[in-house]
Amino acid sequence: MNTLHEFALRMGDNVLVLGHRVSEWCGHAPVLEEDIALANSALDLIGQTQLWLGLAADAEGSGKSADDLAFLRDAWDFRNALLCELPNGDFGQTLMRQYLFDAWHLIMLGKLTSSSEERVAEIADKAIKEVSYHVERSRDTVIGLGDGTEESHARVQAALDYLYPYVGEFFVSDKVDEAAARAGIAPRLEDLRGAYDLAVAETMSEATLKLPESEFAHKGGRTGSMHTEHLGHMLTQMQWLQRAYPGATW
Repeated sequence: MNTLHEFALRMGDNVLVLGHRVSEWCGHAPVLEEDIALANSALDLIGQTQLWLGLAADAEGSGKSADDLAFLRDAWDFRNALLCELPNGDFGQTLMRQYLFDAWHLIMLGKLTSSSEERVAEIADKAIKEVSYHVERSRDTVIGLGDGTEESHARVQAALDYLYPYVGEFFVSDKVDEAAARAGIAPRLEDLRGAYDLAVAETMSEATLKLPESEFAHKGGRTGSMHTEHLGHMLTQMQWLQRAYPGATW
């Protein structure tokens, strides 16, 4: 098992898939300011994808590029968490999904800045600057919607009820995660949970939102049928040009 390759794929696939989901709002957001902000967030995530998938390609050593990994894999080969690929829903659901991911992403990147792998630490150090802004923006928006009108509160509470069960996947390790932790490449996922729970609880309290009573740690984001169902449709759009015109250049 190539631990560095697998770990970089997971990080890269998370931001690639979520970045594409967020980009679907371009031209459709409720106001122009939000349209621009969502487009910028998507661009940040896609930029991070280039770094992580570039590392994954180099670690694999097969001559592939980041573009090859993004456009020429099938749905079952992607390693993103299921939360990242869930459909956008309404604006409140999109921002709640973004916050739940951003809060984890910031904590993870903070740990990765001291990774034993120099390139992992360098990518984390660069990405954390962007993600610090992402979490500030998504947090403020969730609070504003939650503590806003009766309608906005109801919508983001429904989004939280729907999305929160999926966060458990971020903290359940498999053999790749365990090997990465042993090698000092990444932290133990379980060790991130306390800081995450505290951050999310504080945000939801300010937003006057109630966290669901329970959650499940769904692992289907890497191999399950829900993964291929959601992601397969998205990849049909994202990979169309490369599939239709293999190797095309501009």
